[in-house]
Amino acid sequence: MGILSRLFGGGGKDGPGQKREAVEHNGFLIYPEPIRQGGQFLTAGTIAKDYPDGRKEHRFIRADTHASAEDAKQLMVQKAQRLIDELGDRLFG
Repeated sequence: MGILSRLFGGGGKDGPGQKREAVEHNGFLIYPEPIRQGGQFLTAGTIAKDYPDGRKEHRFIRADTHASAEDAKQLMVQKAQRLIDELGDRLFG
């Protein structure tokens, strides 16, 4: 399955019904979603926040590669926390 298919909801190795686990940081939700590429994993995921007018999300993929999905998840959370701390609500607009 190609990277674009996974990016736009084509599912990963766990399939389209997989449970997304979030990490909360300063009112934002961080969803680590590593992408398998060959024998490694790309750092990827979604940052979301609920507002009175609905949920806003920011999806990102980094070029960083890791030997395990768990390592990719850890780095994604660290990078997301840094983005949230630096940009806050400006992340969405």
